[in-house]
Amino acid sequence: MQVTDPSGKDLFWVSCSRVGMEVDYPGGQTCCGQMQYKTGYQAEARKMAQHFLRVFKGEELVVSPSGSCVGMIRYHYQELFRDDRKWLSRAESLAGRTFELTEFLVDVLGTEDVGAEWPGKAVYHDSCQVSRVLGITTQPRLLLSRVRKLEMVEMEHQETCCGFGGVFSLEFPVVSEKMTGDKVAEVVKSGAEIVISAEPSCLLNIGGYLAKMGEKIRALHIAEVLARISRQ
Repeated sequence: MQVTDPSGKDLFWVSCSRVGMEVDYPGGQTCCGQMQYKTGYQAEARKMAQHFLRVFKGEELVVSPSGSCVGMIRYHYQELFRDDRKWLSRAESLAGRTFELTEFLVDVLGTEDVGAEWPGKAVYHDSCQVSRVLGITTQPRLLLSRVRKLEMVEMEHQETCCGFGGVFSLEFPVVSEKMTGDKVAEVVKSGAEIVISAEPSCLLNIGGYLAKMGEKIRALHIAEVLARISRQ
């Protein structure tokens, strides 16, 4: 999220702190190693995972604005260290206390209304990682339904991929662009002023295509919407 939207970290912090969380942002954290893992660089992925596990070695809960990162930590770290008992134990510990933002707010804290306000019409995009890997679909919608003055609508095929898929977009650019075009067409058809998602990479992909097409629809992370304080 630092790369796709440098201000995203601060907005994420606002969303969490508003519901009473004491938020710490360890300065030594880096990428979780997902890209290396998914492109076959297992040794490099293990090194990055080990660093990540060292940074988050305490007992604190870890909350992430990226579902794909949560999926990497929750499922694939254990695959990386299946033959290393020491690091496997650390990976299992971290997996059990790592959560995606909306999952944490709704399922762990029991929060539905964070006091946000955003005038306008919006559509929510289910990322493959958040919806298929983590099974998170109702939590973001519940939070958005409580945002004052925000009208939520659904796309006809809201469950379809936006075409990014990490390295998929590089290996199959023609197919990827067609999928992105189809997704953007549905966003435009919905009449929404903003498209919201819980996955930064999807927003980068969809937002880039919208800009290329000259559309004024904004692509926003759900943390940005939840961070907008109510004026009431």
